[in-house]
Amino acid sequence: MGRMAGVVESKQGQEAIGGHRERVAGLSQRLGLMPLARALRQVLKQDVRILAYHRVLDSVEPEGFAFDAELISASADMFRQQMALLRRRFHPLRFSELLDCIDAGRAVPPRSVLVTFDDGYDDNYRVAWPILRDLDMSAMFFVSTGHIDTGLPYAYDWLAHMLCSMPAGELSLPEIGLQTQLAGPGPSRRALVAAVLDRAKALDAATQEALITRLEEQLAMPREGGDDNCRPMTWEQLRQMRESGMEVGSHGVSHRMLAKLPRAQMRAELVDSRQALARELGIQAQVLSFPVGGRDAFNDEVIEAARDAGYRMACSYLAGTSTLAQAHHFRMARLPVERQMGMAWFEAMLSVPEVFSYTSRSRKA
Repeated sequence: MGRMAGVVESKQGQEAIGGHRERVAGLSQRLGLMPLARALRQVLKQDVRILAYHRVLDSVEPEGFAFDAELISASADMFRQQMALLRRRFHPLRFSELLDCIDAGRAVPPRSVLVTFDDGYDDNYRVAWPILRDLDMSAMFFVSTGHIDTGLPYAYDWLAHMLCSMPAGELSLPEIGLQTQLAGPGPSRRALVAAVLDRAKALDAATQEALITRLEEQLAMPREGGDDNCRPMTWEQLRQMRESGMEVGSHGVSHRMLAKLPRAQMRAELVDSRQALARELGIQAQVLSFPVGGRDAFNDEVIEAARDAGYRMACSYLAGTSTLAQAHHFRMARLPVERQMGMAWFEAMLSVPEVFSYTSRSRKA
């Protein structure tokens, strides 16, 4: 597998660490330590927790799901339990309220937490939104407006789909220096998909697009064919969600890593997506989420362009929490929620993020 081996091992290592966190969280819960930990941390640190979700499906192991399963944040039942916990033990907040606190120079309420979704999958509407509505919760949905316009699947999802769907045999991806024998369905195929996605995101934007387009042509699997398991929401669905109290923000136009684009194209992603949200939803988007959101997905130039476009805040995908006292609010950290999390781990991550949240990892080109 060559250069892929280290990334596959890293993924396996993360899963092992996750299992350890789950066990420690369960033990802490049984010993009744979480309330004490929350209370102590509240005294020591005033910060904001922002949860990051992608997809909520009926199951975290859907039958015949030929896409990146790591984007499934929770099952419907688990998501309902998670949101109910937020209602009981934390202070759910909207971004409009967070910005009001900044404007007024007020501290955020203790144990504040915000819920966000990236990309704009239609299961956000079908599965997550009814649960949020039932529990009188709000969430911010960061959408890639070009995909809402066209209904086309996201490029990284389609790359994962092609890798999941192609038959066993030789796989050659010269753009990332990979030539290997592709195994059949199973854990090794999933690990390879995760590794390829990680390495592809380290490339410049043009090379990423060329790799995906070449595979589409080679496998005769054009994105235009689509798939029911990976559809964006529609504007009408987003209108319904907004009317019920949900917030909508920008995730660019085409879900491209902004720091890897030429300056003019990068600025257009920020401006055009905000204009689309104004045109379709009648809102002036204040908040965006950087697509992919790692350290290589945005930089000072992107932040400057975001400010110029009219945004007041931006969320990264770097793990952690943020304070309102920081110099600016365009590097807001989040706490990723992923499908391996049980309720003990979820509560522990919210109670003591420094110990129980995921660790951000840098990609190597």
